[in-house]
Order: sequence, then structure tokens, then C-alpha cells
Amino acid sequence: MQVVIDGFELPGRTFCDPDGSPLTDVYVGVQIRAEPSDLVSGDAAAAHWKLDVTVVQQPDATFDFRGPAVHGRRGDRFLYLTWGNVDETGRFEMFRRAKLMLDRIDTTLVATAQRQERPLVGTIRLTDHRGGPRCARVDPPDLTWTIG
Repeated sequence: MQVVIDGFELPGRTFCDPDGSPLTDVYVGVQIRAEPSDLVSGDAAAAHWKLDVTVVQQPDATFDFRGPAVHGRRGDRFLYLTWGNVDETGRFEMFRRAKLMLDRIDTTLVATAQRQERPLVGTIRLTDHRGGPRCARVDPPDLTWTIG
């Protein structure tokens, strides 16, 4: 199944590191295994990622998610959006991540998307309530799931 993440309201290209040092070239990407992928500038109008995720129905009618972008244990799977600063050599240094919980998606929505062979679409506000890059576990209303 394809999972699409659409991000809006990106926080900008600059941010202050927790130690007080300025970050001047902020990007966000989806984390594939341990590496950021498909980086989008923090000042972009929007972000869009397409991921291939294997969905397996469990005997208890729940779903398990698998694939290179899926993290966590069964029953607690998630996707990471990783924020980092890109230095003058092009090296990405992560400073924060957002967790998009897959096990919190309504099972009826997952089943319908799978049956209709349509993508699951997560729409996420990428700026937190303080104006910084969204991090930690993201729940509604800042993340909504629909069928694409």
C-alpha cells in the first residue's frame, strides 16, 4: 500500500538549536531506516512524501505495518519525519523528529484503502504551537488520515 504524507505550514529555514546555536539551513525528510530521505526545505510551501508500506491484517482484525520507512514494534508502528540542519558540505545533522503513529489510524480506513487499492494520506501541520518544527508524537488535529 502506498502511504502519502502531505505537510503544510512549514516553520521556515532557520531555527535555534537547544544549546542556543543558530540553525540556518533547516530541512525535513522522511526517515528510511536510519537515514533522512526526500529532504524538503523548511521554508517550502508544502512537503509531499510517497512511501511503500506493507500492511498485514492480524488475527484480531488489527493491522501491522512493515517496510523501510516503518519503525517500532508490532502494535506500536510509526513513521518518522526527521528535521535537520544541512551544513555547507551537504551533511544533514538531525536535531528533532516527529512520530506519525500508524497503529492509531482507524482500522476501517486502513481496510477500505487496502481493498480499494488507494493510498492512505496523512496530512500534517509541520509547525508546532510555538512556531518551531513539529516534533514528538503527532496526533489530531495536527495529523489527519484519509484515503487518497
